[in-house]
Amino acid sequence: MKIAILDDYQNVALSLADWSSLGSDVSITVFKRNLSSEDEAAAELAQFDVLVLMRERMAMPASLIARLPALKLIVVTGGRTRTIDMDAATTRGITICHTHPGESPMATPEFAFGLILSVARSIPQEHARVRDGGWQETIGMSIGDKTLGLVGLGKLGSRMVPIAKAFGMKVIAWSQNLTDEHAESLGARRVDKDTLFREADIVSLHLILSERSKGIVGAADLALMKPGAALINTSRGGLVDEAALIEALTEGRIRAGLDVYNEEPLPEDHPLRDVPNAVTTPHLGYVTEGAYAAFYRDAVEDIAAWRAGAPVRVLAAPKA
Repeated sequence: MKIAILDDYQNVALSLADWSSLGSDVSITVFKRNLSSEDEAAAELAQFDVLVLMRERMAMPASLIARLPALKLIVVTGGRTRTIDMDAATTRGITICHTHPGESPMATPEFAFGLILSVARSIPQEHARVRDGGWQETIGMSIGDKTLGLVGLGKLGSRMVPIAKAFGMKVIAWSQNLTDEHAESLGARRVDKDTLFREADIVSLHLILSERSKGIVGAADLALMKPGAALINTSRGGLVDEAALIEALTEGRIRAGLDVYNEEPLPEDHPLRDVPNAVTTPHLGYVTEGAYAAFYRDAVEDIAAWRAGAPVRVLAAPKA
């Protein structure tokens, strides 16, 4: 059996789980880089029986699945995925299993606050300045008594509230189905979308990307933000009109902390690498040792159970 572990940028997958338990007749190939095109993926992955995907870094559309004749099992790390064509896979006889999320539901909100503090106090810029032999040049903003606007108050967004309260922040929230009662039960005040963008000193996005939420933050929303207010995105790049965001940052109207992008890895010549007023990180929100250990331990268990004829944590399976 041939297994491919995809997008293991840190080259840690083999050290975080007991892959040898799968047996001596198993060969494992680790891809430390992203396979950036469908043609490249089809050529590299055609021989593999099992693919282990790191979250949604590698899309599996029907067109790619059709070019992988040996594929029988896909394991996706985390609790869900929206980048695999489930119908195409199961029609081909492929089973899709997932893993537990590990500590990622805690890690991402923590990282969002890392971005908030980095933007508010220019931490990356001042760090670079000290390393270059310079000294302080910026004036920071305390986040105590400021207003945090949460776009999305679900599993991850709700975890932002107690952290914000610990800093002394006021919390307002909006999403399409949010009620006053639910927001109040979590310690936030529900407002309409325009009010959130108008009043918040920091706007943090915590929505799942779907057809309904794609581009939900547009030019008009960004235009409502206070001068110098910050947009934090640790969810998905597609939630934001990228061109409008680049324009707002280039003009210096707002600031941003960005961990996600429309295209990942971010191309070397992408304008978001050079915009002012932004802290940019390479999709690190859920990337912790604890989360990865849970992902890969479960992946080994998924493969072993599937091979024994009793698959676990099944997202989709071929029809009998």
